Amino acid sequence: MTTVAQVLQDKPQHAIHTIAPDETVLKAISLMADKGIGALVVTHEDKVVGILSERDYTRKIALMERTSFNTTVNEIMTAKVLTITRTATVEDCLELMTDKHLRHLPVVENERLIGLISIGDLVKAAMEDQKKLIDQLQQYISG
Repeated sequence: MTTVAQVLQDKPQHAIHTIAPDETVLKAISLMADKGIGALVVTHEDKVVGILSERDYTRKIALMERTSFNTTVNEIMTAKVLTITRTATVEDCLELMTDKHLRHLPVVENERLIGLISIGDLVKAAMEDQKKLIDQLQQYISG
């Protein structure tokens, strides 16, 4: 089974986009829109302290009639962040993300953020694993 390390290696090298907890929500959603991403990892002194997603924005700003101009990231971020290490398997991550209704998982090593994987990254890796298995079974059968 493919590991998170392999998924990160296969991803195009993009910067991990982070934001500080004291920044405005406007700055956060502007960054997400500019980079075409759906979540930002919230960090303080290089440690993960939260995650801010489009879902957080929709539920905690738009629906609660707050303003993006004077609300800070730490007021609406998800503070209880589930993280994984590079040794986790794709299967384990998919199970965790499905059970907890997550779309993004920060990858942490020695308490430092080293990557971010999305549900799309994991589905792609799982499909590649299945294709390899099918190819191996076909070769075995044709023998």
